[in-house]
Amino acid sequence: MQSNFPKIPFILSVSFFLISFAVLLYFFRETNSNVNKSQLAETELYAETAKRSEVQILNNSINKIESERVNLETHFAKSSDVVPFLDTIEALASKVGAKAEVSSVDIPKDSAGLMVGLKASGSFSSLYKFLTLMENSSYELEIVSINLRKEEGEKISLWSALFKIKLLSFTQ
Repeated sequence: MQSNFPKIPFILSVSFFLISFAVLLYFFRETNSNVNKSQLAETELYAETAKRSEVQILNNSINKIESERVNLETHFAKSSDVVPFLDTIEALASKVGAKAEVSSVDIPKDSAGLMVGLKASGSFSSLYKFLTLMENSSYELEIVSINLRKEEGEKISLWSALFKIKLLSFTQ
């Protein structure tokens, strides 16, 4: 007995079905792989966006406190800012009618700070006002010693002073 069932079309359709199923499985796996990669990229994007927004917030905060930072830095003298500091001290003397000049500058090895020797001359009140201005300046100063004496033979009451001050807010 001979079968009426066509074998060749059946084999072709089964092989086509298996190939189609294999292709479908391949595309399904590739799609899942792409979804996973997409989710990973999206997570990285959110993390990067969060970092950028944090940086932007920090930049805005820094910009808001910039004037305060500049004001704070005026209270400290760096080694490159010694000359402006000395000019400021000499200018304080001229504001009160005294004359001051720097006689020595030294950076001690054993302690932090900057030692400055000043020679000043003027009336007693102008020297006293000069001392008060130095104590109230924006720099943290320690008056180490003062040698105050009245000049002899002057009709006008002229006083001279030797100040030894230590700039505590000195950064190297």
